[in-house]
Amino acid sequence: MPSVDTPLHPDACYLALKTRDARFDGSFYTGVTSTGIYCRPVCKVRLPRRENCRFFAHAAQAEHAGFRPCLRCRPELAPYAQHWSIQDASSILAQQAARLLDEPEAWDGEPPSMEQLAARLGVSDRHLRRIFEAQLGVSPIQYLQTRRLLTAKQLLADTDLPVTQIALISGYASVRRFNAAFSEHYGLNPTQLRRAGANEAGGATVRLGYRPPYDVQAMLGFFRTRAMTGLEFVEGNQLGRTLSITAGGERHSGWLVAEFDEAQTRVVLHFSDTLRPVLPLLLRRLRAALDLDADPHAINAQLHGSFPLGDGLRVPGSLSGYELAVRAVLGQQITVAAARTLAQRLLDRFGEPIATPHAALTHLFPEPAVLAAAEGDALGQLGIVKQRQSAIVAIARAVAERRIHLHGGADVQATITALKELPGIGDWTAQYIAMRALRWPDAFPAGDVALQKALGVQQNKQAARDAESASQAWKPWRSYAVVRAWSTLAQPTSSGAKT
Repeated sequence: MPSVDTPLHPDACYLALKTRDARFDGSFYTGVTSTGIYCRPVCKVRLPRRENCRFFAHAAQAEHAGFRPCLRCRPELAPYAQHWSIQDASSILAQQAARLLDEPEAWDGEPPSMEQLAARLGVSDRHLRRIFEAQLGVSPIQYLQTRRLLTAKQLLADTDLPVTQIALISGYASVRRFNAAFSEHYGLNPTQLRRAGANEAGGATVRLGYRPPYDVQAMLGFFRTRAMTGLEFVEGNQLGRTLSITAGGERHSGWLVAEFDEAQTRVVLHFSDTLRPVLPLLLRRLRAALDLDADPHAINAQLHGSFPLGDGLRVPGSLSGYELAVRAVLGQQITVAAARTLAQRLLDRFGEPIATPHAALTHLFPEPAVLAAAEGDALGQLGIVKQRQSAIVAIARAVAERRIHLHGGADVQATITALKELPGIGDWTAQYIAMRALRWPDAFPAGDVALQKALGVQQNKQAARDAESASQAWKPWRSYAVVRAWSTLAQPTSSGAKT
């Protein structure tokens, strides 16, 4: 399937539609002229006639052309389209803009203006609009509008949140504007859609799609070997954990359980009522943590020759970039098991108790303000050496003071630079954080001992340089190459290298 900066091939799209091929879910959408509806490639309705089909790279393009989302396959459940380039400047700019629009945490919960978006990217709003429309076929505002409406549509169908609350957390300043936008685009008012979704799972359950192949057991195994008692658990096809999200100056704490439904290529999310006010943020974080939006077709085209057994592997992310950064510091130069032991001690000493219906979920990870104020002796008593004590406190303070943002909407290079300026943070740690917390697909921790071993350069005098050199063939998917390289080791012994 072509990337966003090349035209779709209608015949190839129709073939994928005929076979309901889940590998292309979210990669294109089919608008059916006889019904005015657009669908995902996996939709199970009767196959439309070829002459009635129009194909679009994004849901926003389909809606801009006047099509309404299908109420059966529900385009809002599809994995996001992610395309990366390291050559075309116009494509890179459009991709970065779309990435920021897809990431609600990049704007502190406030809907961005064109001026703000352009300023973040260092261009004029006129230039941004021109490039965005040329690359994606819609304006940034139209793209954002579709994202908001589809988010709201999912919340209406899958939860019993009040319409007023859904309007606000989906990015609308008022219910009136929300109702008007919904009616204009979908020909329905929100309450009608809720009735249409009355037979769905409802309550505190939401579904999220992904594209196969997906090695579910590898992903869950990664989290299982690092799980801390009281914070998280992995059982069968389920991942459960506690979580705290701060938005709009308010902190929301609760629990979630994500269960893989491999037959339907989706994840079913159950969550506490306390997290409902931040549900769009929660969904975005979970998609990132489980790498549900990866495009295996594009990634495997680049990496299969070097790692033929890794086509289903994804990059494990994190539900909290700050937590991931702290755990990355604890993992410097020691084994995964030893790092988990230190993290457990940290949780037991500084974690916050929380009541949940799950016996395995009893504590929240320490908030940034808590670790920012931690005394050196208190951390030292846990077996954490002084260099890592300083790094943990520095990260916590930087996050608490909002000097560093650790999520998918952050400026990657600026964040890597800022991290490396903190005491005890070297290139390995910064790249590891970029890979898992910032969701950067081209991160490469060249100093990682396990990675060097997998690439066969560990004994070289300049192993990191040789690993970096070998990685050039895997751009822009080096984060995925790292995970595949690690998988070739039966039992990786080190989670990091000297920083």
